[in-house]
Amino acid sequence: MSGTTTGSTPAPSPAPTAVSARVPGSSLKRLTDELTALRPRMEEVSRAVHARPELKFAEFHALEVLTGWLAEAGFAVETGAGGVDTAFVAVHEGSTPGPYVAVLAEYDALPAVGHGCGHNLIAAGGAAAAIAAVRALPGHAGTIAVIGTPGEEMGGAGKVLLAEAGVFDGVDAAVMFHPSDRSATTQHALAAAHLRAEFTGVSAHAAKTPWEGRSALAAAQLFLNALDSMRQFVPPTARLHGIVSDGGQAANVVPARAAVDFYVRDTTSAATEALVERVRAAARGAALATGTEAAVTETGALYTERRDNGVLAARFGATVRALGVDIGPGAPDEPAGSSDIGNLSQLLPVIHPYVQTAAFGTPSHSDAMRDASATAFAHDRTRIAATGLARVVTDLVSDPEFLAAARAEFEGVEYEAGDGGETREVRDTGDRPDGARRLRPCRS
Repeated sequence: MSGTTTGSTPAPSPAPTAVSARVPGSSLKRLTDELTALRPRMEEVSRAVHARPELKFAEFHALEVLTGWLAEAGFAVETGAGGVDTAFVAVHEGSTPGPYVAVLAEYDALPAVGHGCGHNLIAAGGAAAAIAAVRALPGHAGTIAVIGTPGEEMGGAGKVLLAEAGVFDGVDAAVMFHPSDRSATTQHALAAAHLRAEFTGVSAHAAKTPWEGRSALAAAQLFLNALDSMRQFVPPTARLHGIVSDGGQAANVVPARAAVDFYVRDTTSAATEALVERVRAAARGAALATGTEAAVTETGALYTERRDNGVLAARFGATVRALGVDIGPGAPDEPAGSSDIGNLSQLLPVIHPYVQTAAFGTPSHSDAMRDASATAFAHDRTRIAATGLARVVTDLVSDPEFLAAARAEFEGVEYEAGDGGETREVRDTGDRPDGARRLRPCRS
């Protein structure tokens, strides 16, 4: 599906303090007023997405609701972006050339739980942030966009697919927020491998001639036991978890096929990939012990560790603190999940702050978080988060020094402001991780 609707782990920031002191973008009061006016529609959109949870790459209702609102607000909307049916790009072009800044929206749900990760708030809040930004700066330079990134859950890797299709080419920075039971401007995330271990055996009558069979389910059970035995001998930062996705179809048949879907996580991609090799060996051992065959395959792209941009995160934090939210950097040893925004953070400056939308202690990916994501409190906090995102967006398109500082941190270079407020780079302070994109010419 494709169509167009036109509407009317980073290095420390070299000098975030100096940049944070200068805020030439739209005033906080103007943005707050715009988000207050947008709040009813934002909540309506959020509740519409929440009420009809859709799994990865099947988010057609959410797509319709979000793009309809953005088109009404004057954004030019393209659906089917990057060849992904439920992805979209909604752009508002400025009056003069300048940076391309994107607000990211996630809107897929979880099986059985629904919106237990609060993606309805991410989507509605992100759209509201972009709309508020263009209303506050109607003559803005550059491009302000909302990029709809489906399939974040269950290893869908929607952002990876869109990046590979070129959707993020030319984007100077991307921002989003995530609901949580606590607030943090930055928070590390684990790299994650999404895998399936399939075991193939021989079927037989489970009572009459079981010795003629070779149980694939027995191999799957032994494999899971091997993972449990491995836990003592992996770093405390690693995570191994999964489910039996296929354990046979009938109790009186020796299963000829079984499958385990599971994730392998650790603090870095390299550590995760090394642990995956140990897991592959465990699958081969389980197959050898049960007379079956094993195959371990990827069910989705590897999610890399996240590199939050400290310059952008500081501006977001200062904004939401001014609106009454207690927020600061997350603890480096805080338990964490994984997301495909980690892959995007290797390509360009991004932020992924967490804003408290539920009572402290509410677990993510739970019925409790799903219910919390439809409350008035959650939408109050989403309005504040959207204001923080809108502030970062408007400052990026209006303040070349702010954008230069964010880019400098991403690339690991020091910079200094030149005459007239322009920014120039001074020296390289280190190479970026393998696969990171080099510094591109600034569109401003």
